[in-house]
Amino acid sequence: MLLIKKLRLGLHLARGLLTALVLFPFLSEAGRHRRIRAWSQKLLRLCGMQLEVEQRGPLPESGVMLLCNHVSWIDIFAINAWQPVRFVAKAEIRHWPLVGWLCVQTRTIFLQRERRADARRIMHYLSECLRDGDIITVFPEGTTTDGRSLLPFHANLLQAPVSTGKPVQPLCLFYTDAASGRHTMAPAYIGEMTLIESIDMILRAPPMTVRLAVGEPQYPQDGQHRRDVALAAQKAVGEQLQGYLPEAVLPQSGSVGSREAAVGDEEGDATQAVQV
Repeated sequence: MLLIKKLRLGLHLARGLLTALVLFPFLSEAGRHRRIRAWSQKLLRLCGMQLEVEQRGPLPESGVMLLCNHVSWIDIFAINAWQPVRFVAKAEIRHWPLVGWLCVQTRTIFLQRERRADARRIMHYLSECLRDGDIITVFPEGTTTDGRSLLPFHANLLQAPVSTGKPVQPLCLFYTDAASGRHTMAPAYIGEMTLIESIDMILRAPPMTVRLAVGEPQYPQDGQHRRDVALAAQKAVGEQLQGYLPEAVLPQSGSVGSREAAVGDEEGDATQAVQV
């Protein structure tokens, strides 16, 4: 049974690659988004997941940065099954077989984590994308968790919405067992786990529900520091996570990512702000 599920996933990946290669050059942005959403929805089904969305606030019509807690590689497809977006990812993914090429076709923004100078470049580019009306998703914890806790948000990449006046919008992802409604760690992609091991965990698990809570857009105020923007979004995500899991462990009040605290008011090194 596990082998059959893996074969179905492989065929679905191949279909996605073929679609991006043959159809994407001729489709409008809306047409590509429809394909990406449908493909992501089917991937969730093949992984035994159903998506439930609680949307408290509408997406702004022109430019927004979504800030989401990070549990697994499948977070990306859960978000795309709701709303196709652009993601910020580490540059190494560009060179992954097949998957890297697919990320390029879906306009992923790659960050070179080992180069401090790349922080300034990515900041300017993100600002341009927001001004152009793009929806960009960042995982500001900088790494994945088991889903039962929230790490402090790194604020470096939030200089882009602060500089442009574009909003940030908090998202909270939470995975539950479909039958019991209890939290499940099956999707958690943590520690030294390999991608293959993670896929096996997901495919072996009972049916699951991906719960995606979409918060209200938050608009930076004049003179507001990016750390304050990060803390406000972190609080919103944390409150939603505790709504799903009352015993969830949240960052101490006022804490931000350690690298952000170290760089102070400089643009600093954004390398710790992204891990996909």
